[in-house]
Amino acid sequence: MKKKIAIVGCGKLGNVVAGALLDGYLPEYQLTGAYSRSFEKAESLSALFPDACRPCRTVGELLNLRPDFIIEAASPAAMREIAIPALERGISIITLSIGAFADDAFYENVRVAASNSGSKVYIASGATGGFDVLSTASLMGGARAEFYNEKGPDALKGTPVYDESLQTERRTVFEGTAKEAIAMFPTKVNVTVAASRASVGPENMKVKMVSTPGFKGDTQRVEITNDQVHAVIDVYSRTAEIAAWSVVRVLRNIVSPIVF
Repeated sequence: MKKKIAIVGCGKLGNVVAGALLDGYLPEYQLTGAYSRSFEKAESLSALFPDACRPCRTVGELLNLRPDFIIEAASPAAMREIAIPALERGISIITLSIGAFADDAFYENVRVAASNSGSKVYIASGATGGFDVLSTASLMGGARAEFYNEKGPDALKGTPVYDESLQTERRTVFEGTAKEAIAMFPTKVNVTVAASRASVGPENMKVKMVSTPGFKGDTQRVEITNDQVHAVIDVYSRTAEIAAWSVVRVLRNIVSPIVF
């Protein structure tokens, strides 16, 4: 029997996951529900799966479909809304909005809810990677970790650091911790929180963000050191599409007899 999945967030990333289903990358799954802040987007995605996927107007309606997994591809706010109700029903979550986990209290509540119900939260790697190396190096003790992010100025529009001078001047626009970064850029630096939770924690990971005129895409560089290990994970992505494909990878790993 195929595992049932539902998508929260029917924008570009949610549609990439839906496309992977249509293209046969996930034959062990069926899409049964979709929810988005825009009901029209949920309807549009659901129409790709006639008679199989139901567009939902509320989170409660989606949860009542009882999927095995919810793919969260919306925002940290959406993750905070759906996580506890889903986990308490035994529904596991694959999330891209790990920024919600910068909040220690929420992180602990999610851990308890998942533990009590036997469900799980799978953190997709998004536009970075190396969580296995980060976690392993941290287990060895004495680890220090830093995160470097480079963006173009257009990607920073609507944030507290943006001004027109960024269009012509390369500048460091933020230096602080992962916890401070996600508070200032709620949808821009989820990967910093993911990397920090895999290693030294949001309050201990140093983050530097640089704006470069004309730069397209994102550079994410994580560096971790201890007395025996020095590891650098350096990823450039022209678009955010790699984040959606990291969800596809998680789904494939869940049903695979060999897990990478």
